[in-house]
Amino acid sequence: MNLDYAELDPGRVLDALDTVGLRGDGRLLQLNSYENRVFLVHLEDGAAVVAKFYRPARWSNEQLLEEHRFALDLQADEVPLAAPLPLQACGASLLGEPPTLAQWQGLRFCAAPRQGGRAPELEDLEVLEVLGRFIARIHRVGRQREFTHRPRWAGRSPGDLAVEAVRASGCLPYELEGRWHGMVERCLQAVQQAFGAQPGLRTQRLHGDCHPGNLLWTPGGGAHFVDLDDAVTGPAVQDLWMLLSGDPAQAQQQLRALLAGYEQVLDFDRRELTLIEPLRTLRMIHHSGWIAKRWDDPAFPIAFPWFGTPNYWLDQVAKLAEQLEAMQDAPPAPPPKDDDDFVNFDGDGFA
Repeated sequence: MNLDYAELDPGRVLDALDTVGLRGDGRLLQLNSYENRVFLVHLEDGAAVVAKFYRPARWSNEQLLEEHRFALDLQADEVPLAAPLPLQACGASLLGEPPTLAQWQGLRFCAAPRQGGRAPELEDLEVLEVLGRFIARIHRVGRQREFTHRPRWAGRSPGDLAVEAVRASGCLPYELEGRWHGMVERCLQAVQQAFGAQPGLRTQRLHGDCHPGNLLWTPGGGAHFVDLDDAVTGPAVQDLWMLLSGDPAQAQQQLRALLAGYEQVLDFDRRELTLIEPLRTLRMIHHSGWIAKRWDDPAFPIAFPWFGTPNYWLDQVAKLAEQLEAMQDAPPAPPPKDDDDFVNFDGDGFA
């Protein structure tokens, strides 16, 4: 019997964990996650794990195992991250070496140790410097091998996939199709041009979704990531730019602090700074495609009630027009790191 994803109630969660040797004591709490079903589960032995049930058809088994392999590589290098636990075959089918991915009644899941923490204080430049070192440690491990099956964020292709999802969803009003598609195409051409203007840039395994909501901070213990669910291949700056905020002057300070920490561990190619706005543009387009692709999930219309309205798409067209201008006005590749003015952006770079 295959369970429907929507039928994953507490009893079935505990049944699933039993099949991999993790016996719950009956206490569990569903955690916030739009993409997967995630539960904090207390075990009979006194430990607690976070069980993640993957959304069907989002990732292939090969892609999930690459995510797990990256997490285990990081764990082996003592980088703080809740890596998936090796599982026991007590009724479920297991995949991976060690076995970390379980298949049971049509669902796929893994379990990781519980790790607590709070959001990092990104206004503190010392915290940002620590985060820079932390991300560099992840990237140092990321360079040791390559993804074969995970997505690439090194050109326009993520945006093209998002456009296909929007088109298939029927969420874009007919009268706005031309305006949105036309603006997106202009933006994606600019994205591709930006990547093409920097030949020879290194791409590597990345966290891929490095925003403050995916980071936890423990006083005295530093930072760790929640998981690697959106791990991709791409340029290193993809894991840095989402930590920048505020006005341009504040963002410059934050970037300096991040890179000061990063370069204590690993080299950084400053040509990648010209990709911040293209990557931001890709993320905006990708976000619309993500919601469109999930619109049949009852949770999404509740969480994003404005999606699909004319005002939403008009707002997206306006924001993408601003991004197009930002990409066209982007500065040339910055000079080497010994030049103190290497992040002298003109104000559009970190809107």
